[in-house]
Amino acid sequence: MGRIVAKVTVKNALDESKVRTFDALVDTGATLLTLPMAWKQELGKFLTTEKERVQLADQHEVDVEICGPLTIQLEGFRKINTEVAFVDMKPVDGGYEPLIGYIVLEQAGIAVDMIGHRLVAVKHLDLK
Repeated sequence: MGRIVAKVTVKNALDESKVRTFDALVDTGATLLTLPMAWKQELGKFLTTEKERVQLADQHEVDVEICGPLTIQLEGFRKINTEVAFVDMKPVDGGYEPLIGYIVLEQAGIAVDMIGHRLVAVKHLDLK
């Protein structure tokens, strides 16, 4: 099974000087862009912050903070304004592995090409 990794830039929509660019793994089983809690303070204060309990792929539950709005841009695709989920992550090989969930992909008009292991632009957004 292939891995699709994309370069992502996030900016605090209320303070665009608060910005971070990183590589993230596309995870169509995830909902939001999921970032490490360690980055939250660096991205500044948010208009909304909600604490939620979520279930991960391995079925255990964790607490997250859903914050926004942030401007998210996957390299080569259009920008969107939405929320992100901050979760306690353990670094792997000295770094974090943020996840790009399906809502971000849909909002930005991105589809996953499973054959070519890449992201592609959708010609028309589905408003149904």
